[in-house]
Amino acid sequence: MSPIFILVPSAPLVLMLVLCALAFIVLVGCPLVAAFARVAGPVTSTAILATLALPAAASTSSDLLTALTPSLLDLAGVALTALIGFATVRFQRWTGIQIEARHREALHSAIMTAARVAVARGLTREVAAEFVSSYVRASVPEAMKRLSPSAETLDALVRSKLLEVAGR
Repeated sequence: MSPIFILVPSAPLVLMLVLCALAFIVLVGCPLVAAFARVAGPVTSTAILATLALPAAASTSSDLLTALTPSLLDLAGVALTALIGFATVRFQRWTGIQIEARHREALHSAIMTAARVAVARGLTREVAAEFVSSYVRASVPEAMKRLSPSAETLDALVRSKLLEVAGR
């Protein structure tokens, strides 16, 4: 004789389904009823909604849960998919910001290193600026490619760091 297994949903699952149903009713049902009342008129819409709601109110809670379970599971799947999508977008933004910060730090570090060398060699301002720019392009090409600063921006950064190093 084989044992009989009765599959009963656990309490957290039932609670989750009920909360999803309530959220669906609040987010979709209430605005839908309000729009229907505006279009059909208050008396007509009340009669139609009462006709639709009476069978649900007359049924037992287990019958209602049995009838709603497939729809609630679909709704939970949609909500979970949306949550995963939201988390994925946030993670991509966060990692993109982290990568950009590393490239920016590498660019500034390369500029400072070259500026120190240029000042130590006693190069003139124009020659030092050209030296630093060529050093940066050669030492951190990935950061230059990723950040793609304009020529004016890079020149301003180089001159600023040269002044900073020369002032020390």
